[in-house]
Amino acid sequence: MKDLSLHILDLAQNSVKAEATLVTIRLALDEKGWLTFTLLDDGKGMTPELLAQVTSPFATTRTTRKVGLGIPMMQETARRTGGDLTITSEVGKGTTLTATLDTTNLDCLPLGDVPGTLLSLFIGCPEKPDFLFEGSSPRGTCSFDTRAVREVLGGIPLNEPEVAAWLQDALKEEIDPIFGGVMI
Repeated sequence: MKDLSLHILDLAQNSVKAEATLVTIRLALDEKGWLTFTLLDDGKGMTPELLAQVTSPFATTRTTRKVGLGIPMMQETARRTGGDLTITSEVGKGTTLTATLDTTNLDCLPLGDVPGTLLSLFIGCPEKPDFLFEGSSPRGTCSFDTRAVREVLGGIPLNEPEVAAWLQDALKEEIDPIFGGVMI
């Protein structure tokens, strides 16, 4: 992965596959440069057996291949910076993944295009699930909730070209002041 936003995209797709109805993505950057990435979903959750193995590249629920690299790669990315990754999950209730990264460490990947990543998730899932993004940094806070957008749209899918164009602008307007530029 070239940047953290690609990790976010990959891990959020796991939540979609777990049939989540709401996927919450949080990014919190503190004044010392520690970034906490949290992904919460209300999907199927994992059994204790899968949870115990989920950081191994050979633990996957996929039937198309025998490896799953998203979680192990995120764990390695966090650990290279002096951070770590934790996961909690309960069958039928969902999963919470939290990764901490020291953005001042030379091995920390750049944050990347968070608005573009979220747009990809939204238009790739035009009907469901819903997504809630919450961000904070020393520059301020931001949030974006597809539930509010869907309510206004009244059934128009998020991948309609005019809606997608509006989403792109709205996401950049909301997120770039908080995480844009050369901050991470």
